[in-house]
Amino acid sequence: QVQLVESGGGSVQAGGSLRLSCEISGYIYSSRCVGWFRQTPGQTREGVAKSTTSGRTTYADSVKGRFTISQENSKNSVYLQMNSLKLEDTAMYFCAATYLCQRSGIDIRDFSYWGQGTQVTVSS
Repeated sequence: QVQLVESGGGSVQAGGSLRLSCEISGYIYSSRCVGWFRQTPGQTREGVAKSTTSGRTTYADSVKGRFTISQENSKNSVYLQMNSLKLEDTAMYFCAATYLCQRSGIDIRDFSYWGQGTQVTVSS
């Protein structure tokens, strides 16, 4: 059974930084595409970043240059480094994984496994 557990969320002032972590267990395949999504109440879940096994990364325009996704395969961990945080970055952040990302962009339909989320709150 594949499980994803996020951590690292919290409250931060605008301009600050946070690093989210996602620990993946039970995943047995050598290929892996991982992603970070976020969601605010009443809104659809939106893709923030994704990374393939080869290290290719994709970012939403709203976070380019501020967020960095990375994987540490030896630890089955995925990270999202978030810098220069803005009020509009406030959301629940979810880690996701799948065997292969087939669609362009950061498409929710590609992902089979999800974590429970970690809250990020940015204040002025």
